[in-house]
Amino acid sequence: MLRKIKLIGDAVMIQHTLFSLPFAAMAILLETGGRPPLKESVLILIAAAAGRNAANALNRVVDADIDKKNARTASRHIPQGLLSKKSLFIFSLIMGATLVAAAFCLNWLCVLLLPIAAILIGGYSFTKRWTWLCHYWLGLACSCSVMGPFVALSGRFALRYFVLTAAHCLWVAGFDIVYALQDIEFDRKERLHSIPARFGAKKARLIAALSHAGTLAGLFSAPLFWHVSSAYFIATGIAAILLVAEHIVALNKTERRIRIASYSINEVIPIVIFVGALISTL
Repeated sequence: MLRKIKLIGDAVMIQHTLFSLPFAAMAILLETGGRPPLKESVLILIAAAAGRNAANALNRVVDADIDKKNARTASRHIPQGLLSKKSLFIFSLIMGATLVAAAFCLNWLCVLLLPIAAILIGGYSFTKRWTWLCHYWLGLACSCSVMGPFVALSGRFALRYFVLTAAHCLWVAGFDIVYALQDIEFDRKERLHSIPARFGAKKARLIAALSHAGTLAGLFSAPLFWHVSSAYFIATGIAAILLVAEHIVALNKTERRIRIASYSINEVIPIVIFVGALISTL
């Protein structure tokens, strides 16, 4: 059982929950002025982690046949026979149920928004089959980890919430486009949709860079809506440098460089920004 749990954790890349939790925590800090309520904060972080892992597990199930055909992904757990589709689907259902339970423990608006969350989480895996905008669908799904805390804490929508939510959405879409650079030929052959497959590598890099420019615009706009100190600006400046580095590293289209650009660097960025927000609200 422990081995199976470890395999599931590896399959869904559970360590990449780092992409969502720091932004969720930052939203909590900003909205509460650095005085987060313990119960709500724990529930929000549980919901964010559960939603992310439910989506990734479901993606592995839906894409299993595609992964088997792609030399780059043929070593994943389902194609190799290390895990069954059933195991990951059950894990996805457990994570989904955890998200639902957390929403019911928060407020009525979180509950009402659950169908939208289900569409975003469940729909992403199918979008590459019909639209090259799949990267932005993924970004929108992941950005629930920012909008969710705001709604959970206030029980309403506010214009300022959309600034950081959009920044997160564009950030995820940007690095997902970079990640898709390595599958251009495979996607075209299998008639799968992505921005690199549709527009080519050069234009895809430009679209990814513009998306990340939008991310920085959103992050630097946050002080218009929340009180922050210079620590936040320093952190955002470091994030900007890291994003530039990401695009430079990705110019070498080897799998190792792409993974460093789209994964390793982007695991650091949320932590840097969170630390800046944390110091600002102390």
